[in-house]
Amino acid sequence: MEYTDMNARTIDRWCQEGWEWGKPLPKEKYEAAKCGEWDVLLTPTRPVPHGWFGEIRGKRLLGLASGGAQQMPVFAALGADCAVLDYSESQIAREREYAAREGYAMDILRADMTKPLPFENDSFDIIFHPVSNCYVREVEPIWRECARILKKGGRLLASFDNGINYLVGEDEERIIHKMPFDPLSDPALMEECMRDDVGVQFSHTFEEELGGLLRAGFRLCDLYEDTNGTGRLHELNINTFMAVLCIKE
Repeated sequence: MEYTDMNARTIDRWCQEGWEWGKPLPKEKYEAAKCGEWDVLLTPTRPVPHGWFGEIRGKRLLGLASGGAQQMPVFAALGADCAVLDYSESQIAREREYAAREGYAMDILRADMTKPLPFENDSFDIIFHPVSNCYVREVEPIWRECARILKKGGRLLASFDNGINYLVGEDEERIIHKMPFDPLSDPALMEECMRDDVGVQFSHTFEEELGGLLRAGFRLCDLYEDTNGTGRLHELNINTFMAVLCIKE
């Protein structure tokens, strides 16, 4: 079994256990979005600036690794022509159920984002990609695929972990890990991931994340940072996530 299959099964189980990022958007927030009142998250606590999206109505928008019916119902309510891709069966099922209940159309695909994305070149105006690169070993191929399927001038809104979470232990009191955090090259780390039930996760550098975006042909237009939302690092106001707005040149 590939590590991405292991992660998909882990997330499926988390969803069944009530995982925060697997709970669909409340009905009242969907109705509010139809009236123009909305926010979405790329990181745990800070809403994405609305200006990052530009015009949404009528735009072709992909939620990449964005299943779970948290953000996509908002974009559908705002009039986007939506597609969502996720590798978790449970997250995909939530999207299908929500779209069927509310009566909107959306392309819903289960696929592994570490493989070539199943879309033609220049297919999308906007890609929305919440924190998920931590579950893949190599991020630059994903950025290249995003550049391929975005139209010229298209927008990529993405977020990722800055690596600090992988330095510390579960209690966030001490630095206990060396970098990079790569369970595929360290059996002890793999055992730790399985014991702590966090899936197979990986740290990435800014050279990989931001540098990879630039090398893929994106222009970095804006960014912000965020905390975990809970835990000791959050209490100390230590940022652990970054969200970026990039434009395809």
